[in-house]
Amino acid sequence: MAKFSTPAISNRFLATNSFKVNLMALGLAASTSVFAAPSGTVAFLMPDQASTRYEQHDFPGFKAEMGKLCTDCEVLYQNANGDVAQQQQQFNSAISQGAKVIVLDPVDSTSAASLVKMAQSKGVKVIAYDRPIPSTPANYYVSFDNEGIGKAIAESLVQHLKENKVPTDKGGLLQVNGSPTDAAAGLIKKGIHTGLAASGYKTLAEFDTPEWAPPKAQQWVSGQITRFRTQIVGVVAANDGTGGGTIAAFKAAGVNPLPPVTGNDATLAALQLIVSGDQYNTISKPSEIVAAAAARVAVGFLSGQPQKAEITLYNTPSQLFVPAVVTAKNLKAEIIDKKIVSAKDLCSGRYADGCKKLGISY
Repeated sequence: MAKFSTPAISNRFLATNSFKVNLMALGLAASTSVFAAPSGTVAFLMPDQASTRYEQHDFPGFKAEMGKLCTDCEVLYQNANGDVAQQQQQFNSAISQGAKVIVLDPVDSTSAASLVKMAQSKGVKVIAYDRPIPSTPANYYVSFDNEGIGKAIAESLVQHLKENKVPTDKGGLLQVNGSPTDAAAGLIKKGIHTGLAASGYKTLAEFDTPEWAPPKAQQWVSGQITRFRTQIVGVVAANDGTGGGTIAAFKAAGVNPLPPVTGNDATLAALQLIVSGDQYNTISKPSEIVAAAAARVAVGFLSGQPQKAEITLYNTPSQLFVPAVVTAKNLKAEIIDKKIVSAKDLCSGRYADGCKKLGISY
């Protein structure tokens, strides 16, 4: 059996029919050929613990697929907890432990370039995961379509505002972006700009949230509420953490009703905010699927049979997955029916009545 250097973590693995795949990547996604007795050490290095996804979803998905494809492989798992220096130490440690492939979700996309160069000079393959490394080509890049995510959440919000006949000339939007050191956040930001460009709604102000930290997003939004108050007709927040911080700021300021707020990641907390009517949308990103794709690429490198890609980003062979926008209207279909979150977990306590209104029961 494959060996895993990590504490026991609960596993939740999704069927591949629970997401939509970028058509350009279908050739790669369908490539699940049998590898010739691969073996070796693979490191899975994640960036932070501000989101629960890495321990709850990404690593379990990677671990499960590695266990299927490479019974004689050792998997090293580390999380840098948002610390660039710590991730560098973990990266160096992985190489010293004999890792032949490193799956890296960088804390800082720019500083990660030196890690890629160093690893490649030693014959170690680097798979950029979730966040790209723009300045130096990795050996592969596996992620959701981050620019597409930004565009989708923005367009979804704009459509909602127009359906509710919110005038374009009597206010505007706030934009709460992700970390300025995260290249994926930059792609989401670019997508948001594209999604808002022809909307007719002006952007009152925008903010790049250091470390994606919800308290920092909350603090900035609080200042904008003081500044703009009733002019704010909606907020495009780049993920559920910054969205949750945004909602907390409005509630603390006594704003009622809340303007619609976006999100991204489909965390349980965000889904419950959608059930309660406090958050407008999120993005369903079954991270186990992308993690499993990274495992297939890693095993391909170990086998000497690297998987081909039909798209290239930042001079790096890439595979992108296209996730779904989730609102109250399709939450049951996208989340409950696809078993991404159980109705029991979603509808506990004060969320039971909201679930009933959405036709969700257990």
